[in-house]
Amino acid sequence: MENIHPIFDRMESRAEKERQLGHRGAVVWFTGLSGSGKSTLAIALERALSARGILCRILDGDNVRCGINAGLGFSEADRRENIRRVAEVCRLFVDTGVVVLACFVSPTRELRQMAAEIVGPGDFLEVYVSTPLAECERRDVKGLYAKARRGEIRDFTGISAPFEEPDAPALRLDTSGRSVDGCVDRLLERLLPAIELKKDTETEQQ
Repeated sequence: MENIHPIFDRMESRAEKERQLGHRGAVVWFTGLSGSGKSTLAIALERALSARGILCRILDGDNVRCGINAGLGFSEADRRENIRRVAEVCRLFVDTGVVVLACFVSPTRELRQMAAEIVGPGDFLEVYVSTPLAECERRDVKGLYAKARRGEIRDFTGISAPFEEPDAPALRLDTSGRSVDGCVDRLLERLLPAIELKKDTETEQQ
């Protein structure tokens, strides 16, 4: 580490980036079982935010495993490293004023707490997509539940590995009982006030 010389102090600040964009950065962390609707909600929310001129980026579990985390497997250590790297990437986006929509099963409270601590609790909104297992399995959009039931996938969350529900998520959404548009409306109600760029005192007095 002795040959590492960070230049953070000479870079444009987060506040400067946010002023350029006109909104604050934040992370909306979608957690829930495979097939619960995390990615579907993120895609719909991305469109709703873009229509309001808000710059956002989706980070999806499958996508990052095709790139930055392509070398990771599904051992406990690799899953932890997967989430750690994702959280670090989220923090970089947030420091640039971007709203990140992160879609990861992240089945344990410990993993999600680690991500929140890396991003910063004030910038981390945990959204629990609480769609019941039966509905997720009925959809089985990737065919993973069927493989897990046949024993072809070990330690599959919801079947052969547990999912720990969040204790106090910022929002809880069940996509089996609410439309995508209805879920997005609730997400916007929670998110928009959090990313509103407050005027500073000097501007308000002018």
